[in-house]
Amino acid sequence: MDQTQALDALSALAHETRLQIVRLLVPCGQSGLPAGEIGAAVACSASRLSFHLSALEQAGLIEARRDGRRVIYSARRRNMGGLIHYLLNDCCAGDRTVGEMCRAEAHCG
Repeated sequence: MDQTQALDALSALAHETRLQIVRLLVPCGQSGLPAGEIGAAVACSASRLSFHLSALEQAGLIEARRDGRRVIYSARRRNMGGLIHYLLNDCCAGDRTVGEMCRAEAHCG
């Protein structure tokens, strides 16, 4: 991932609804969710949902596929990992404290 891609991804994630969508889709893996279920889960109208899904798709964080008449969205988990890798290694120069905090936060809660 390069700086432009990272900035696009971070910009897309810097909105409450889009962050909710990504948080909803990542655990679903490749099976993803239909647009209607995503909209219901994040309490978003169809037109607004379309706008947010498009922004996430353009940033490379989600992808869409057709399943009959439905559109199924799933997280592009490799790209999410690429963003995290970029932040940890390129931006933070592999700083040990930053890396330890990432692991510590994952085990909290």
